[in-house]
Amino acid sequence: MDRLKTFLKYALWIIGFFILSNFLIYVGLNSSYRDIERKDNIQEVEVYQAEATKVNGRIRGLIQNNNEKNLAGKYLEIELYSKRDIFLGREYIQIEDSKQAEPQAFEALFKLQDVASYKISIVDKKEDGGELELLPKDLTTQEIIVLTAFTFLILW
Repeated sequence: MDRLKTFLKYALWIIGFFILSNFLIYVGLNSSYRDIERKDNIQEVEVYQAEATKVNGRIRGLIQNNNEKNLAGKYLEIELYSKRDIFLGREYIQIEDSKQAEPQAFEALFKLQDVASYKISIVDKKEDGGELELLPKDLTTQEIIVLTAFTFLILW
């Protein structure tokens, strides 16, 4: 009976530690985000979250396709700027065909340093050469194997 009580105590300690660590990680990560400033006044785009840390950020919102303008097939252009209005990057999000009353949700995740403001505009087509890779692509299996082997050789 004593072993079962000891096992139960350890299980409760592990579960408590897991819950506490997840809570602290969540609070720590989300407290490092600060709001970034919007530099436009487009009525069709409502942004409900625009935050950035020193190295990454996120912009989330809704695109409302009203009756006056047909936005189907166009692009939402998001330009990111530093504190001194230096252009850092651009991302395009395609606006899909949707019913007139239904808003389309969008999300832009980026890995850029010191983003302080952003500007949103609606354009007909993507501009060549100006778009940066804002969120890096995942490594392939072969790249992971090569990097692991290289790290192993260095540490061995």
